[in-house]
Amino acid sequence: MKIFLGLGNPGAEYAQTRHNAGFLFLDQLAKKLNLAFKFNKKFNADLAAVRDDLFLIKPQTFMNRSGQSIRAFYDWLKIDFKDSLNGPTAGPNDLIVVHDDLDLKLGTYKLQKAKGPKGHNGLQSVYEHLDTQDFWHLRLGVDSRGGERSIPPADYVLKTLAAAERDQLQAVFDQLLQELI
Repeated sequence: MKIFLGLGNPGAEYAQTRHNAGFLFLDQLAKKLNLAFKFNKKFNADLAAVRDDLFLIKPQTFMNRSGQSIRAFYDWLKIDFKDSLNGPTAGPNDLIVVHDDLDLKLGTYKLQKAKGPKGHNGLQSVYEHLDTQDFWHLRLGVDSRGGERSIPPADYVLKTLAAAERDQLQAVFDQLLQELI
């Protein structure tokens, strides 16, 4: 089983922002796999799935409460995230949280276990609800400020991506999709 949790904010006003890089990537992954998202009330998330093998989850709780959806998902599966050896397999090696990262330059990414950016409220929510950081982080670089730091990070990630920036992000998505599929 593989679970991709994309972090972002629901609503048209956030759809093309840096903070929604996780949602944007999951949209591309779903398209590549011919999957459609459907709202799931139990998890308060948009969900796309392939049998019981692959789940794509986009919480609709807003970024700062993203952990609520993944906790509800694990509770629904009746899986103890940290003790998955005693039940169905969906532990730390099976979860990939896809999120924006201001510590990385736009057009780059890192796949790391148990390492995400400090100060990312969506990740903090996931950490709190799963009571661990021990899962995969697909960190999508969204920083294109080029040294200019006059805009506070919280405001910067909510700015809409320019067309050229969307193209750079799409190039990273294309590379990742080739590697994943």
